[in-house]
Amino acid sequence: MSDTRQFETLADIPRHFAGVQPEAIALHFEGRDTSYAAFDRHTSQVANALIAAGVKHGERICYLGKNSDHYFELFFGAIKMGAVMTPLNWRLAPPELAYIVNDSAAPILFVGPEFTGAAKQILAETPKVRTVVALEGGVGEWTSYEKWRDALPARDPMVKLSSKDVAVQLYTSGTTGRPKGAMLTHHNLTGMRKAMSQSDELPWNKWTAEDVSLVAMPVSHIGGTGYGLMGLYWGAKGIVAREFDPTKVLDFIEKDRVTKLFLVPAAIQIVLRDPRARTTDYSRLKYLLYGASPIPLELLREGLEVFGCGFVQTYGMTETTGAIVALGPEDHSVEGGPRMRSAGKALPGVEICVLDEAGNRLKPGEVGEIATRSIANMAGYWNLAEATAKTIDKDGWLRTGDAGYLDEDGYVYIHDRVKDMIISGGENIYPAEVENAIFGHPHVADVAVIGVPDEKWGEAVKAMVVAKPGTTPDPDDIIAWARQRIAGYKSPKSVDFIPALPRNASGKILRRELREPFWAGKTRRVN
Repeated sequence: MSDTRQFETLADIPRHFAGVQPEAIALHFEGRDTSYAAFDRHTSQVANALIAAGVKHGERICYLGKNSDHYFELFFGAIKMGAVMTPLNWRLAPPELAYIVNDSAAPILFVGPEFTGAAKQILAETPKVRTVVALEGGVGEWTSYEKWRDALPARDPMVKLSSKDVAVQLYTSGTTGRPKGAMLTHHNLTGMRKAMSQSDELPWNKWTAEDVSLVAMPVSHIGGTGYGLMGLYWGAKGIVAREFDPTKVLDFIEKDRVTKLFLVPAAIQIVLRDPRARTTDYSRLKYLLYGASPIPLELLREGLEVFGCGFVQTYGMTETTGAIVALGPEDHSVEGGPRMRSAGKALPGVEICVLDEAGNRLKPGEVGEIATRSIANMAGYWNLAEATAKTIDKDGWLRTGDAGYLDEDGYVYIHDRVKDMIISGGENIYPAEVENAIFGHPHVADVAVIGVPDEKWGEAVKAMVVAKPGTTPDPDDIIAWARQRIAGYKSPKSVDFIPALPRNASGKILRRELREPFWAGKTRRVN
């Protein structure tokens, strides 16, 4: 593979491959092929268009849309002139979108065709947005993306960049109900790839220009943007799926000869349930990477049988620029050995330890909070110094919020979550945010939200509600109330009514007591 040691910043990637393999396809999206030479030109045009629009070095730009090759043009175009891409989770409700646009102080918003209405709804609440650009055609007074891009020359602006500059800002759900912008630098995104490429123990991480990568996870997640970047980093061909669709995933694998892809376990299960799953040609598929939650043993057995490729579990978070731990194919056993319960071992350049509440390191087998230190740790949370300091200590150790232990061989086992986060279908959901959405319901006196096992999504959101005296709340009405205020995937899927919430002496809800009946008999309290 081409020498990538000169990639000090992400801006070097399109420049490099435009020189060494200009005609090779960088991205394919719905019948549109973009060569590496064209990708380099387009990203330079985007950089110049952003400069012409008055976007300054270090400013954020927001993208509200589903996956597209044009998203990656915008991402790398912003990088070339020093701006920071901030993709929005299109599943969020308008008030949530408005909060992120305002928090990022973005002067420009790029809008996909499916979200014209949502964008118009939030513009009155986002006064810092000066320019709106419409993807896939003009919308009234908004300029179309291609017209906006092509009005500028393809001369690379060659803005001076630092590897410490922030390249992308991904928002994570907040324990206080407000999302936080995790700032990922060029060094975060390139350093781990360099470290991994130097290891001979990760055959699944070896890439060639003949590899074809499927980008099916949302670009608002590290599993979308980060994985899409992985293929471009190695000069491979990236197939960009507008959104996850099991039928289309099977088409991509067979017709586009996909060799590698990343899916969350819930998506793997959906693909396997498609009637065509057992007749698709997987002969080119080498590795299926999965993350965000462990994979049930029965689902793994089915996946290995049907796909016939190597499975790689990855563990990480937005704040660690994605994967920092991996369980390779050699440790995936259909018999379900002990290591199949682990998340894997630390990747090259990554340190992992387990801490008690006082911050002391624990011995192998002792459960505590998992902490990590590596070049992949984020620069911090945007404009949240206190939250950053609570997450990353002065010695550079990032507390993941996950409880677990290490075995004698360095394998990481996730036991439970220190934080109360729920992961449903690969989406992070914080109870406090859901509770805030439910509390205003006129029949709700008190509420606690927990995650309960779900065969399809891993976990499902359940609201435990204490009704106001003299009322008889309707569960469907409470769910509908929440859906008006937060994204549908965060809203409760079920509502139980209880006389009172269990609390400790300081008034904190004892969520473990609420969760226990639903998780009884489970070896891990994450599904």
